[in-house]
Amino acid sequence: MRNQAHTNFTDRRQDAAEAKKKLLEKFKTAPKVDDPEVVAKRAERAAMTKAREERRAERERAKIEEQERKAAEAAAEAEAAYAAANAEAIAREAEEKARIERTIADAAAMKAKRDERYAARKARQR
Repeated sequence: MRNQAHTNFTDRRQDAAEAKKKLLEKFKTAPKVDDPEVVAKRAERAAMTKAREERRAERERAKIEEQERKAAEAAAEAEAAYAAANAEAIAREAEEKARIERTIADAAAMKAKRDERYAARKARQR
């Protein structure tokens, strides 16, 4: 719907001029840069920005500390696994040496028995 009150060109032109005047008055009455309220708001925004940055830095610090803690735990677990594997390998090696020594001892015992039988047979033949 059209505004029936402002139908001619001069009324519209006058309304536009009044709107411009109101905008100018609004900017004239706006607080200046050195106004205490503006300075206080600017300082408040700066403080909020600084606090936000500090919280962000604290979060990043905590994140880095968590990563370092996890890396240390992983390294400790890897070291423990390596030590366990190393101990297991040493135990297997000791078991293998013991088995070889038993085999050698058994072979020596068998040879000693054979030599004894051979010596007894030779003694009977003489």
